[in-house]
Amino acid sequence: MQLKIMPKKKRLPAGRVPLILFLCQMISALEVPLDPKLLEDLVQPPTITQQSPKDYIVDPRENIVIQCEAKGKPPPSFSWTRNGTHFDIDKDPLVTMRPGSGTLVINIMSEGKAETYEGIYQCTARNERGAAISNNIVIRPSRSPLWTKEKLEPITLQNGQPLVLPCRPPVGLPPAIIFWMDNSFQRLPQSERVSQGLNGDLYFSNVLPEDTREDYICYARFNHTQTIQQKQPISLKVISAKSSRERPPTFLTPEGNASHKEELRGNVLSLECIAEGLPTPIIYWIKEDGILPTNRTFYRNFKKTLQIIQVSESDSGNYQCIAKNALGAIHHTISVTVKAAPYWIMAPRNLVLSPGEDGTLICRAYGNPKPRISWLTNGVPIEIAPDDPSRRIDGDTIIFSNVQERSSAVYQCNASNEYGYLLANAFVNVLAEPPRILTSENTLYQVIANRPAFLDCAFFGSPLPTIEWFKGAKGSALHEDIYVLHENGTLEIPVAQKDSTGTYTCVARNKLGIAKNEVHLEVKDPTRILKQPEYAIVQRGSTVSFECKVKHDHTLIATVTWLKDNGALPNDERFTVDKDHLVVTDVRDDDGGTYTCAANTTLDDVSASAELSVVAPTPTPAPIYDVPNPPFDLELTNQLDKSVQLSWTPGDDNNSPITKFVIEYEDAMHEAGLWHHQAEVSGTQTTAQLKLSPYVNYSFRVMAENSIGRSLPSEGSEQYLTKAAEPDKNPTAVEGLGSEPDNLVITWKPLNGFESNGPGLQYRVSWRQRDGDDEWTSVVVANVSKYIVSGTPTFVPYLIKVQALNDVGFAPEPAVVMGHSGEDLPMVAPGNVHVNVLNSTLAEVQWDSVPLKSIRGHLQGYRIYYWKAQSPSQRNRRHVEKKILTFQGSKTHGMLPGLEPFSHYSLNVRVVNGKGEGPASPDRAFSTPEGVPSAPSSLKIVNPTLDSLTLEWDPPSHPNGVLTEYTLKYQPINSTHELGPLIDLKIPANKTRWTLKNLNFSTRYKFYFYAQTSAGSGSQITEEAITTMDEVQAVNPRISNLTATAAENSANISWKYEGPEHVIFYVEYGVAGSKEEWRKEIVNGSRSFFGLKGLMPGTAYKVQVGAEGNSDFVSSEAVFETGPAMASRQVDIATQGWFIGLMCAVALLILILLIVCFIRRNKGGKYPVKEKEDAHADPEIQPMKEDDGTFGEYSDAEDHKPLKKGSRTPSDRTVKKEDSDDSLVDYGEGVNGQFNEDGSFIGQYSGKKEKEPVEGNESSEAPSPVNAMNSFV
Repeated sequence: MQLKIMPKKKRLPAGRVPLILFLCQMISALEVPLDPKLLEDLVQPPTITQQSPKDYIVDPRENIVIQCEAKGKPPPSFSWTRNGTHFDIDKDPLVTMRPGSGTLVINIMSEGKAETYEGIYQCTARNERGAAISNNIVIRPSRSPLWTKEKLEPITLQNGQPLVLPCRPPVGLPPAIIFWMDNSFQRLPQSERVSQGLNGDLYFSNVLPEDTREDYICYARFNHTQTIQQKQPISLKVISAKSSRERPPTFLTPEGNASHKEELRGNVLSLECIAEGLPTPIIYWIKEDGILPTNRTFYRNFKKTLQIIQVSESDSGNYQCIAKNALGAIHHTISVTVKAAPYWIMAPRNLVLSPGEDGTLICRAYGNPKPRISWLTNGVPIEIAPDDPSRRIDGDTIIFSNVQERSSAVYQCNASNEYGYLLANAFVNVLAEPPRILTSENTLYQVIANRPAFLDCAFFGSPLPTIEWFKGAKGSALHEDIYVLHENGTLEIPVAQKDSTGTYTCVARNKLGIAKNEVHLEVKDPTRILKQPEYAIVQRGSTVSFECKVKHDHTLIATVTWLKDNGALPNDERFTVDKDHLVVTDVRDDDGGTYTCAANTTLDDVSASAELSVVAPTPTPAPIYDVPNPPFDLELTNQLDKSVQLSWTPGDDNNSPITKFVIEYEDAMHEAGLWHHQAEVSGTQTTAQLKLSPYVNYSFRVMAENSIGRSLPSEGSEQYLTKAAEPDKNPTAVEGLGSEPDNLVITWKPLNGFESNGPGLQYRVSWRQRDGDDEWTSVVVANVSKYIVSGTPTFVPYLIKVQALNDVGFAPEPAVVMGHSGEDLPMVAPGNVHVNVLNSTLAEVQWDSVPLKSIRGHLQGYRIYYWKAQSPSQRNRRHVEKKILTFQGSKTHGMLPGLEPFSHYSLNVRVVNGKGEGPASPDRAFSTPEGVPSAPSSLKIVNPTLDSLTLEWDPPSHPNGVLTEYTLKYQPINSTHELGPLIDLKIPANKTRWTLKNLNFSTRYKFYFYAQTSAGSGSQITEEAITTMDEVQAVNPRISNLTATAAENSANISWKYEGPEHVIFYVEYGVAGSKEEWRKEIVNGSRSFFGLKGLMPGTAYKVQVGAEGNSDFVSSEAVFETGPAMASRQVDIATQGWFIGLMCAVALLILILLIVCFIRRNKGGKYPVKEKEDAHADPEIQPMKEDDGTFGEYSDAEDHKPLKKGSRTPSDRTVKKEDSDDSLVDYGEGVNGQFNEDGSFIGQYSGKKEKEPVEGNESSEAPSPVNAMNSFV
């Protein structure tokens, strides 16, 4: 039975033949599984796995590392280009490439400058299958230039005037982060009136006297070098005026009524409007002809900044900011255009093809403007690359046809526009690989009965293998359920039953070979709770017990856990758990809740819960908690044709409030004694308005329900007969099928009495030919659900309808359905039958379809009868066993699986309709080729002797061809079950006996025996046997010629051994003449020598060698003496002249150092001028102290230098907190801090000083002239 793979999965009904599931080969790209063992063997072009970013800003104080990692088989080699030309790293002593990698390390810490290595770098990884290339990596060193020296005049303004304090930071790489602080390094407060703009300037909508101060300082923080620069302080004095004139808003930024903003897709769009006015204006934002996107829109800087994250083309348009105060409003329109660097719609993916297959590489990208697509192969533009006849380029697609192994290469797709580029590597790898099954052998799967089972068969091969599944060792038949085969080879059993247990075999085939794997399935009984815990109401202080009996599969271990309110039980000795019970003693109020018994195994889990209610003990008898008493006094009022009102009186609720009432009805006319659900109402209602159907003799009853359960039904109400009406529905399931070639049988599902709506229920049956002009023919019938129309032509389509009616009238017009008159046997046999034998067990049959008119019925399919031709000895048999395969639908070809190799078959084909089979086509004979034989029927070893064994065998029961020879392989097995060398022997096919000579005596041998035909080797049969041992000629094992060669503290021991093989030797030794126990050393392997180490010099030792095994024996003793110890020269160093002179020099040097330190300490005081400079320090340079992370004192000698001591973060990355809680040092770097979004500084600057910056203006650095590449070259 064959299964063709579908896009997702396809179901296969199991028939009464062995289940064989096929994965048909698809002409498409193969996916290479990420299996380490598989990847070790497969040749694969290079793939770039890691690379540095396109725009790579490096720290000029550290070594430059440009990453380029790639994988491939064989491992790729690496090369680099710099600025478009080959970069010879061997000629630059500062540049090295990491072993086994393409990563470059440029050592600029010892010498050299980062600026020397600015440029555009590109890495190429190459092996015999192609070359992959990296992005263009633009290397630029970071820069943190100083502010230009300037003299700032104090600013004086009247109260209420607007003000902009410019920052204008130096241009660094990357750009600096700006924030404003005072001389004490406290952040300047910001509000709707005072705020920092995106350009770093500080804006005042109107100034106030409290804004007066002399230390408005703009700081620029350069993250990459971890340094900060500061501008000269700005002095502001606000003069209080008697009255400040109010004014409407005007914009400080942007200028004019309109402006334009361009942003790239995926970035953050930031729009800013800052206005001045008195009183302070409020900013509002709107989007013209649209709304601001929710979840992506954020307001910053007191709503003066509008930010939209992940901006896209749909965000283009006009945005309007409105500034408003009590005197008026003003607006500014910002026209936003969103452009887009290229982004992938479909990046090319790696192709793994087999020779002769077709495939495509697709590269689709989008951007604004639309990107240009260009192709490269192995890093070379495809226009100038070597021609490949299997390759054709069609715009963004490369089409491959009939690929060969030389077609393997790495292709690069480059999509670029003016805003950037994308580069993707995708290889085409042409492989010819036999099938491999990656799922582990003999994997055991365990599932619970009635649940799905998934048996894995991960596979790989090129061409893509077909997958077949068998159950049992010989493909036993499967008779139940549905099997689903997934694209990855997994076999799914949607509902596993006990009889699904067994061994399943997965077979993978392609034209290069075959692979098999067996897995095992065990189906277990589900875990069940036989006795569930029950609801309990207990008094405080009493004992309660919950029971939970669990049954599970005896091969699994079940664990039962009790929970309270879905959590663990309280850790209280009042709670005890035994095998089936949970007991709670001395129950308290807080013990109330839900108790759950949870049982689980490794495969499933079940649970059951019960509620515990704790009530207070009372001196009076405990109240009776029970289901309610039945309602009574049922009364019908407001009786209408299609409704009635029912009322009742509730019974006693028995101490548990009634939660609802359930109403049921009886139809005494049509179904007397049978009660149906009518309605439910809440427990507070005692009336219900009920909807009724026509022509029903109603009687009602009511039941009450509380938390304990449901009451008994009430007495029935009085009966109420509703008026008759015409039917409101027609019969369903109307069909028209012929039982004979000349009739039409019309059937339907009749209405029940409740649906009749009145007396005299009948059916009007109407029919006419679909393709004719005849009028409808109708008959009226009653009490039936079938009508036969006779005298119809064979297999003609008819239109049919069935309408209900009663004494009141007709039901609505019924729907028209189509049927067919009776079928007859087909008249014509399929023609042009061909047989294509695919292999020794599979053949494909093709035939021509028969004319539709000759089928005379619904085409069910085609049926193939095939049988094995009889041998001369079987021809007198009357009965020939024929096999049948039916192919559904209009298929004109099919597969015959399970054929016997080396056999002659005949077949014929018949068309099948609903009536039966048509005539058979002429018999077509075919033969199957030879196959591999089965294992020999038997193998036994007879007549064992000292050096020979005789093998006898019976030929295979299924030779499946002409046997060409037998192959015998055998190998010895030693006493530790280790296998010796394997010997291969060919035996003629006409032999059934063979004697092996010149074997080792008393040795076990293992034999592997199989037959061969021209198709290959069959299954093997194995056996073991032992040669005999001649006791008369047996040699007593002995050890002789024991010798010892001694050194100072070691000795080499050697000996000669005669006797059986595979013994374990040991060496025993000790001091000669001593009574101490022998020391024992085990000899590794069967060597006849051993080295003793750690001996004492000049000592006599005794030694002997023994053997462990079936017969222990020991050699005679030997005595040897180790050599004398070597005398060493010892010199008193204290008496050496050179040592005395060295000590005197060290003492003199220490004395000089102490004198210098004392002098420097006395000269380290501050001058008065120094104290004045500390009060008015030049704020441009504020170096940081290393000990506490704060800014240090001003130094004349370090003018124009950046914050050197703060340029690097300390290795322990810690900061001591001192002074104000809002000071600069409160905001750490890295894990300790960051910059706030308002630009305030939160980082510490301390660490080692690795390089002194250049003095003077040379430390101010211009940005690199190298621009980021916008398109790939």
